[in-house]
Amino acid sequence: MRSQTLILYGSYGYTGKLIAKECKIKNLQVILAGRNREALQKQSSETGYPFEVVDIHDREALKSLLLKGALVIHCGGPFRHTAKAMADACLETKTHYTDITGEYLVFELLAGYDQKGKAAGIIIMPGTGFDVVPSDCLALHLKNRLPSATHLQLAFTMSKGGLSRGTKKSMTEGLGDGGLIRKNGELTRIELGDKSMEVDFGAFKTLTLCIPWGDISTAWRSTGIPNIEVYTGATPSMIKNAKRSRYLNWLLRNRWVKNFMLRRIDKQKPGPSDEKRESGRSYLWGKVWDDSGKWKESRLETVSGYSLTAKTAVLIAEKILAGNFKPGYQTPTQAYGADLILEIETTKRTDV
Repeated sequence: MRSQTLILYGSYGYTGKLIAKECKIKNLQVILAGRNREALQKQSSETGYPFEVVDIHDREALKSLLLKGALVIHCGGPFRHTAKAMADACLETKTHYTDITGEYLVFELLAGYDQKGKAAGIIIMPGTGFDVVPSDCLALHLKNRLPSATHLQLAFTMSKGGLSRGTKKSMTEGLGDGGLIRKNGELTRIELGDKSMEVDFGAFKTLTLCIPWGDISTAWRSTGIPNIEVYTGATPSMIKNAKRSRYLNWLLRNRWVKNFMLRRIDKQKPGPSDEKRESGRSYLWGKVWDDSGKWKESRLETVSGYSLTAKTAVLIAEKILAGNFKPGYQTPTQAYGADLILEIETTKRTDV
């Protein structure tokens, strides 16, 4: 039955597999999909889910696939190359669109689909994973604590873990672009490495580096705060290397350099081990202040990033399939509020 079927595109990637397992736990109806027949056949035999081999750029095949489900969880990144094709096909087939991107370019692109989504009666929600559910929830929580806020800083870091191939590929595609913040409501370029600070995450303090994370797009729409910076845990050497990289931006922007790096990533392991992922934790921190000097600070601790992505992507999909959604472009908190993240077990939010 289409109304209760979920399409999981890019299901055999590191994160896609975790989402498929979570869907199995929740007893959801799923069609696995992607380009790699061999990987899909193997995953289908392991999960019992049916599969379809579809290239995302084969428009007619993609529409045929989407007509078999009410919603897609799009996991086939880098999303700057795939989100538009999937979102366009979702509009044509009236299929709800979700993905697990953290790429600000994709959030900016799909925010422009708001009216089209409303006309089609579908929700368009990129960023239903670690990017950006916990940080979006923290941002709105802080805005609720200080409605007059004009500035927002967010930071996140992990204990244990590592990056999946897909995450590394998305990061590689952004190399050479430098840093980015939101200033007076506008996306504004900065040099990578220009902004760093020590953050107290509660369990520990660490240096952090300002990066062009998805919240510079989503938190602005969720909170209306016009000045936003996002930081990630970093070592002194990482900050030094970030500063040095600005002199190589001209080289890193070259397609052949990116392709060389992507081929190297393909030879690496898929992602963190099960042990690291299951024992790791995610830590987030946020601060808001207004022009009068009033400020509020909060922290969030939850499960590791990839485990969280599987849980929140499926949690949001369940809500949409149950009819709990508003058509058009939505951030996670625009749709489900600042307490959405608290529905994930072991999550703790603390006001400083």
